[in-house]
Amino acid sequence: MENTMTLTLKVWRQNGPEETGRFETYEVDQISPDMSFLEMFDVLNENLISSGEEPVEIASDCREGICGTCGCMINGKAHGPEKATATCQLHMRKFSDGDTIIVEPWQAASFPVIKDLVVDRSPLDRIIEVGGYITVPTGSAPDANLIPVPKDAADTAFDAAACIGCGACVAACPNSAAQLFTSAKVQHLNLLPQGQPERWSRTEDMVETMEEYFGSCTNHGECHEACPKEIPLDFIAYTNRDYVKSKRKNRKLLGQTS
Repeated sequence: MENTMTLTLKVWRQNGPEETGRFETYEVDQISPDMSFLEMFDVLNENLISSGEEPVEIASDCREGICGTCGCMINGKAHGPEKATATCQLHMRKFSDGDTIIVEPWQAASFPVIKDLVVDRSPLDRIIEVGGYITVPTGSAPDANLIPVPKDAADTAFDAAACIGCGACVAACPNSAAQLFTSAKVQHLNLLPQGQPERWSRTEDMVETMEEYFGSCTNHGECHEACPKEIPLDFIAYTNRDYVKSKRKNRKLLGQTS
């Protein structure tokens, strides 16, 4: 017979951004080590509904580590104890029978709590809206391999594009900085030929929008450690370089002098 676990959960409950939150303690049993963390929460919520209590709000969608909506703090770590793993990919075999697990929402002023473990991450959307796309007129779609892309550029751009926008970098950073997210979204376009016409306006607009909502990077490196896709810190340096260049190049494009 499969071994199962009994766990104590201390879960953050909060009715809304203006409400006072608190921890509630629950016990769940018959938890299989092969369950994902979200499947364990399904068991908890089924128990709460059966007893007439309100279930815990926890966001999820793909449950495949792609969408990033599942993010929360587990025992003080973004997405939990396993590196390079989103919350939905975390399995209960990483815990032991009798463990107490503390589950909280992202703790960042830029991510107000909507309810329980669900936060408003729309400031990340604001950054994408101002430049995270290509608008150069292309006419009819060209063949996929018509525009030559150097392999190094393609590989590096793909590394940046792996970012799922979960916000773990912000939650893990002591400054609630979003440099890792922003730099990944900037560089996956800036590194490709298709992204060059808008490279400098994109960089300036996205970085300055980021600064409206988030703290500043001071090179703690916690963002990389918490990132479920292990986005390299190098992209922050690339974006800082491009931002400095953008201030000069954008002035020249506007006909301004230094």
